[in-house]
Amino acid sequence: MMNDINGPRKRLLALDTSTAILGVAITEDGRVLHEINASGERNHSVHLLPIIEQAMQASGTDASMLKGIAAGIGPGSYTGTRIAVSTAKTLAWAWKVPVTGVSSLHALAWGGYAAAQEKQADEPAEPSELTGFGPDWVIPLIDARRGQAYTGLFAADGQAAPQRLEPDAIRLMADWVLFLSERLKRAEAEGSKPHTLWFVGETAQHGSSASLEPLLGKAEIQPVPYELEGRWAGFLGEAGLLAGSDDVHGLVPNYTQLSEAEANLRRSSEGSRGQV
Repeated sequence: MMNDINGPRKRLLALDTSTAILGVAITEDGRVLHEINASGERNHSVHLLPIIEQAMQASGTDASMLKGIAAGIGPGSYTGTRIAVSTAKTLAWAWKVPVTGVSSLHALAWGGYAAAQEKQADEPAEPSELTGFGPDWVIPLIDARRGQAYTGLFAADGQAAPQRLEPDAIRLMADWVLFLSERLKRAEAEGSKPHTLWFVGETAQHGSSASLEPLLGKAEIQPVPYELEGRWAGFLGEAGLLAGSDDVHGLVPNYTQLSEAEANLRRSSEGSRGQV
């Protein structure tokens, strides 16, 4: 795919609206050319297209320079995730470029871990014994209410993208923490126990000592408040396009469960059938 003026298409447009942050980034070969992260979940549908235009203008990018579009497919806000996915599909079809979906939790894990490492590098180093440990674990958190969180589990070692250990899902945090505690025991028996567990993202509710009590003393626990940045969806998207793009019509959000409205509709429908 060539651009007669600028040569091979190299740039990627990344979008994520699964959280209260609207993230848009233009990346190229692992570099951020321009990035805008704006707050205001209720206004994502209003502001997404103008912010895309702003990011493309600021980076000197037009559609003929794009090798593809990456969209965060969630899980997270149902409405927010639909906005990014539908916008990415529409633009990909209109501009005739590939589209790829990336896990918003994977992007959150990578960005949160990178932010934590950057902050740690700025602080005075303390002597520590890290031999004999496996890669750190990163647990991204997006609040899903009722004691639940959208979360997953990743292993992080260095600056590369964290590697997935458990799938994205909506989980009761009390059960999830117990599961992580048991998984730590298995990792220790296998000689791959992590030194640190990084809980990143929306940690105000689910990252407290009370919430994580079953894990205390079994590894170092580090809650890291972090708001998603568009660049991490871009970096994941670049890797995703190398592996092959998604069908523009088949790309769908990862809701992980029925929305409340859909669940109520299903219950109503099942009730009506039961009365026949």
